[in-house]
Formats: sequence, structure tokens, C-alpha cells
Amino acid sequence: MSFTLAMPQIAISGVGALEDAIELIASRGIRSVLLVTDEFLLRQNGTKKLRALLEAKKVQCHVFSDIEPNPTVHTVEAAYSSYECHRPSALIALGGGSVIDTAKAVRILSANQGPISNYEGVHHELKPGVYMVAISTTSGTAAEVTSNAVITDPVRRVKMVMISHSILPDVAVNDPSILVTMPKGITAATGMDAMTHAVEAYVSRGAHPLTDHSALEAIRIINKWLPVACDNGGDITAREMMAHGQYLAGMAFNSAGLGCVHSLAHQPGATHDLPHGVCNAILLPVVAEFNRCAAPERFARIAEAMGVDIQGMSEEQASREAIKAIRDLSAKVGIPERLGDFAISAEAIENWIEPALKDPCTSGNPRSIYEDDVRLLYMQAI
Repeated sequence: MSFTLAMPQIAISGVGALEDAIELIASRGIRSVLLVTDEFLLRQNGTKKLRALLEAKKVQCHVFSDIEPNPTVHTVEAAYSSYECHRPSALIALGGGSVIDTAKAVRILSANQGPISNYEGVHHELKPGVYMVAISTTSGTAAEVTSNAVITDPVRRVKMVMISHSILPDVAVNDPSILVTMPKGITAATGMDAMTHAVEAYVSRGAHPLTDHSALEAIRIINKWLPVACDNGGDITAREMMAHGQYLAGMAFNSAGLGCVHSLAHQPGATHDLPHGVCNAILLPVVAEFNRCAAPERFARIAEAMGVDIQGMSEEQASREAIKAIRDLSAKVGIPERLGDFAISAEAIENWIEPALKDPCTSGNPRSIYEDDVRLLYMQAI
């Protein structure tokens, strides 16, 4: 059986990665960029440093920063208008998943006819767009290393998942020195997003030997270092290890695919604007328990990667310990236990079932899932 492992052309990681990325941009003769970020990040020292580095290399920097969490098609249209106005030689996305996904959507439109809704689903024949550098300011979304973008359609109230290797950033940058000011809540949510990527990639129908190694190592790293990063955001070692862990998780799921944690989590994000990482964290143990019977040996390995001593346990026992370890980690970093904590009602979930089943992530789930299953899982999460 053949498989594909798609990655950025260049990945720059570690303290000093930001400076190295700007050197690379300048060495390519790029003299004009559109910096895509959000209003909060625009005021932070990391962004100021980036703009100073660009100025020192005489690279003109235009800015688009009107990006909200769970960006919509209207946000993409505004960002693309900014691109059309300035016609830069490259995009620099500085942010988490919302920012980088917006930039990816602009990249699609820079070479392919809009609207962006044309590209919902899997597209293998997209024309490559403008050169793109993705600088992650979180340790969780892995948007800088993946071929996916998620944009909300506010009319249909669904999250559109777009998948194409043509939107994979050319350069991925993870510099832990710009992560140290990330608030605890965002650290926890994005960290559990990364854990979800790793777990789903490891049990996915598309898992293979290369993704298995990346996913398990990501699980080990995140389980060890996420609580440290949450307790002390200034711990540069914890930040660096989380950057490595989330990148490995992104490598894994970009090839292996995801599953029903993501397809179910996309819906409350679309209709109630809930944080994606928090939705994933709440749904992960619920869906994992549903999937456990389809891959008990894999969940046993997950338990082991999370530090559980499984010696003497049956695969069944060890697989159950994996679910417990996931719940324990989520609680340790302060994630709410239930979607009901966000005033989600049982009535709301009826509108989520059909789009969850149609979500591209569902096809990777290790166990077949049907309407009644989705309803029950949502009810268990509430």
C-alpha cells in the first residue's frame, strides 16, 4: 500500500527561527509582503519584532489584521481584497489556526477563481498560489504544516473544510520565544487540539508507519510538557517542546487524516463560535470511547505513550486507561468537562448531526458512524 507524506518545503524551528525566516524571505528577493494577523497579535512584541526585521531587510510590509476566531467567508473576502490592493510577492501569516487558515484561503484565491466556497472538500488540482510563510503563535493547531483550512460559512452555519496540498505553506516557522506570552487558557486549548490531532491520526483509517511514529511521539511530548507550559508560560523549554509536539502531530494527521472528534467539534464552533481546541478536548474522550473497540491495541499504545504502566494489563484494560489519561490531562490543564458548560442545549445538537456526518474528517474515523451514534455522542458530551 502506498501513502503520501506532505510537508512544507522548509520548516524552521527553535529560538531564533523568526530571524532565520526573514533572512530566507530576503534571500529570495521578496520585497513586498502582506502580513496576515489579528488585532491582538498586531500589538504584541513578536509582531513588532517581525516588522522591524522586515524593515531592516527593506521588505515592504502591508497588514491585514481584521480576523476573528472561527473566521468566516466574509473575512476571507476582505483579506483577499487587501491582497488584490497591494499585490505582494508573498504572504506572511502570523498567528494560530484562524489567521493561518485565512491566509491559506487567500492563497487559494490568488491563483484560483472565487468564491472560496468553491473549494470546500478535497481538491487535488488547485493551481499553486502566492508564496506563503506561516509563523505559528500557538502550539496546537499545526496549521503551518498542514494542507487543510477551515472557514465558517455564516449563511449555512457550517465550517467548510478545504483540503489541498496546494495550500500547504512553503515555509513553516515555530519560534518558542514568541510563545511565552500566550495566555494559559489558549495554551491549554491549543495544546489539547494538538493532542487530538495525534490521537486521531494514530487510530485513523489512513494511519501508516511514518505517521504512527510521529503521532506517538507527539502524544508523549504533549502529555509531559503541556501541563508545564500551562503552569509556567515563560518556561522556554516547555514552549519549545510543545512546538515540537504539535508539529509532529500536524505531520501525522496531514497524511493519516483525522476522525469524528474533529467532525463533531466543527459544528459547535460554527453555530456557537466556541473555541475549536476546547470543543476537541471535550469530545476527544467521548469519541475515543466510541472508537476504542475498533482499535483496542492502538489505544493501549496511546495509554503507554501517556505514561501509563500497562505491564500485566490486557489490551482491553490498557485501552480503557488511555481514555482515563486523556480525561486526566484535560482536567489538569483546566479544560471544561462538558459542552453543557457553554449553555449548549440538547435541541441545538439536532442541527449538528447532518453536517458532522458530511464533514471530510468523518471518513478517517476507525469505526463507522451513523446518525444515532452522532446524536448519542453529542448527548454524552453535553
